[in-house]
Amino acid sequence: MGGYVAGLPDFLAYFGVGAALLAGFAVLYSRITPQHEFNLIAGGNCAAATAFLGALIGFALPLASAAAHSVSLADFAIWALIGAAIQLLAFGVAALVQPRLATRITEGEMAAGLWAGGVALVTGLLNAACMTW
Repeated sequence: MGGYVAGLPDFLAYFGVGAALLAGFAVLYSRITPQHEFNLIAGGNCAAATAFLGALIGFALPLASAAAHSVSLADFAIWALIGAAIQLLAFGVAALVQPRLATRITEGEMAAGLWAGGVALVTGLLNAACMTW
């Protein structure tokens, strides 16, 4: 039985660090973006929920890739931070392409939420695929 759980300490370490990085990204993303997702989602704004969920999944994809390919927890954390920076950059690009994006999300416009969430997802997929070494 001991052989089956030999990797449990490493799993718990990577999972714990990954969960902390994901939570940290969620807080940072909500503070950096102008639409204050947590408040909007609490108020029932589906556009904000869609955009925010896209950003979380868009970050979780490279986070998973970094966990699978890293050689240490430090390496994992470094690549996760790179993934977070790219995800934040993606929101900036999405906002440049779609003027008033944050305002439109705040107003509950689903097209804006889907645009922001979709850009985050495709960025996360590309980001994750590129994190192979």
